Amino acid sequence: MYKPIFHIDVNSAYLSWEAAYQLENGSSIDLRTIPSVIGGNEKSRHGIVLAKSIPAKKYNIQTGETLFSARSKCPNLVVIPPRYNLYMKCSKAMVDLLTAYSPTIQRYSIDEVFIDCSGALINNTPINLALEIKDRIKEELGFTVNIGISTNKLLAKMASEFEKPDKVHTLFPDEIPTKMWPLPIKDLFMVGSSTKRKLQSKGIMTIGELARCDSSYVYSWLKSHGTLIWNYANGIENSPVRNEQLPMKGLGNSTTLPFDITDARTAHIVLLSLIETVSIRLRVANKCAQVISISLKNNEFISYSHQRKLHTPTDSTNIFYEQAKTLFNECWKGEPLRHLGVHYSHLCSNDFFQLSMFQKQAENQRMLDKTIDNLRIKYGNKSIIRSCFLESGLNPLMGGVLDEEDYPMMSSLL
Repeated sequence: MYKPIFHIDVNSAYLSWEAAYQLENGSSIDLRTIPSVIGGNEKSRHGIVLAKSIPAKKYNIQTGETLFSARSKCPNLVVIPPRYNLYMKCSKAMVDLLTAYSPTIQRYSIDEVFIDCSGALINNTPINLALEIKDRIKEELGFTVNIGISTNKLLAKMASEFEKPDKVHTLFPDEIPTKMWPLPIKDLFMVGSSTKRKLQSKGIMTIGELARCDSSYVYSWLKSHGTLIWNYANGIENSPVRNEQLPMKGLGNSTTLPFDITDARTAHIVLLSLIETVSIRLRVANKCAQVISISLKNNEFISYSHQRKLHTPTDSTNIFYEQAKTLFNECWKGEPLRHLGVHYSHLCSNDFFQLSMFQKQAENQRMLDKTIDNLRIKYGNKSIIRSCFLESGLNPLMGGVLDEEDYPMMSSLL
């Protein structure tokens, strides 16, 4: 007996969640029925489409394109800024609902979930169960999902990508030749634009044509990735649905500035802002890091980086900041910069670490960091800021979702 695997995918997640929230709070317009998008901050060079309604798709508006371009296609386009706090709550509400059906749930992303429904099929069929879940999400939470059903995660995910929205689809192994093989090769999971071009240059235009190729032939010019997508084209995938997350290997944070940085002091302040946010995430994850790296991108889009291994793992904002300043001063070539990033790696648990003789104040610093984190989570990101940001004109918590000034920290809500 096979294990029924469901892949549940929220339709136009950010926009659907925003629409449901507005309707619940008295709005007379459903954003899902008009040309609308969720978009970032244009003034800070983050003005891109994050999610779009089905009517917006009719104007050929694409996720990731600039809002300027989207408005040129649809002058009456409604643009709503993102609210990540809301999205995390909606995602959590969906997962909480799903726990009534199975203890084995894997959050693949904020809007995608795999669920092993083996124990939920007593006196029920996979399709009827999926319909029940889909309808409950729509009625109780106010947004729609697609559910794909199969015997493994790959095929379930492929099935959920079929006709949208608010649909249930199956893609069992015996349905692969009729439902999956006729699809264009770009629709196969893990086939990006570069791989698509390589496959098409070999005359492979559909998933079925790849599936029917000799696997050794595909390997000869795409190596291990070729073997992977050949297996996927044949529906071969056996990873389990897992409750636990993959081990965390690193944490990063970066931002593109609305202006070019031309002096070290401004760069240092931006690095501090990025380190503040990624250090919060590190502490929320109960981790310390031993390697810090910084990355720079200049005004000609040339990138380079520099890293250092610390003597002792830490989760201290101040220690990371001092190291980041040193790294920057060592590697900056003096040209204008438009993008800065920081990354922590070599992570370990923070429940025990050996203090060096130079870190007698480390525990006091950790307590201070934790107190500041708790105050920001409770009272907002701007409740406590460093004095260097007061007259700088820079956001004291930059990078990722924290770059949107008024949105709470997603990591604190996970």
